[in-house]
Amino acid sequence: MITIKSSNIELQADLLDGPTAKAIKQILPIKAKAQVWGDEIYFKIPTHIELDNTAKEIVNKGDLGFWPQGDCFCIFFGPTPMSKGNEIRPASAVNIFGKVKGDLARLKHIKDGDTISIV
Repeated sequence: MITIKSSNIELQADLLDGPTAKAIKQILPIKAKAQVWGDEIYFKIPTHIELDNTAKEIVNKGDLGFWPQGDCFCIFFGPTPMSKGNEIRPASAVNIFGKVKGDLARLKHIKDGDTISIV
C-alpha cells in the first residue's frame, strides 16, 4: 500500500503484484509537481519502465498507471481530453500498477504545480 498526499488531501492506494509496481516501490518516496490533464494527475518520476502485459489504452476510475512515453506516474479519476464519452483514456497506453481507495472526487482539488508526494 502507498499513500498519495497533496496539501490537505491524503488517499491510500493498493499496488498490484507486478514488475511496474515493484520498480516504483523501489524509488519511493516520490515528491513532484503535479500536472493535471482533465481528470488525470501525472508527474515525472526517476525511472523508465517499458510497456508490459498490464498495458491499457482505456483505464478504470482509480487506476494508477505508468506512462512510458513520459516516464510518468498517473492517477486516473475521470475522463481526459482524449476520452470519448465516459471512457477514461490516457494519451497512450499505460502500465496499470495499482488502485486508489477512498473518495476520488478529492483529487479534483489538486491543481497544476501543486506538490504531490507518494510514500
